[in-house]
Amino acid sequence: MTDSKTATLLLAHGSSDANWLAPFSDLLANIRKGLDGERVELSYMELAEPSMEGQIIKLAEEGFGHIDIMPLFFAAGRHLRKDVPGQIEALQTTLTERGLEVTIELHPPVGLEPEVTDALRNIVIRQVNSDPGVSA
Repeated sequence: MTDSKTATLLLAHGSSDANWLAPFSDLLANIRKGLDGERVELSYMELAEPSMEGQIIKLAEEGFGHIDIMPLFFAAGRHLRKDVPGQIEALQTTLTERGLEVTIELHPPVGLEPEVTDALRNIVIRQVNSDPGVSA
């Protein structure tokens, strides 16, 4: 097995609304603060730039041989079950035709991680318990 550089690509759905996009840029900046030189980039599935395809091609051209895609989605709906795998499959063909050998691994959505569900649970409980209009 050959040693290859690994990059992580965060994948959000995308929107044409700059207000929707801003928290993702902030998240990327905060993630990078906690890293020791590992490469992490942000991309969008649709409606915004940079695109997933563009980022993967860029990373492959920079010599990254393995790209982990971490979907910033709450759950695995149609996009993560069909659309994104289809995009990755087409992209793998394009990269191979260009002579770029890259392994692309699509991970489960981060929303399914126990820490995320615990955080959401705690937020809802806190909100419900602090709302005087909600009776127990």
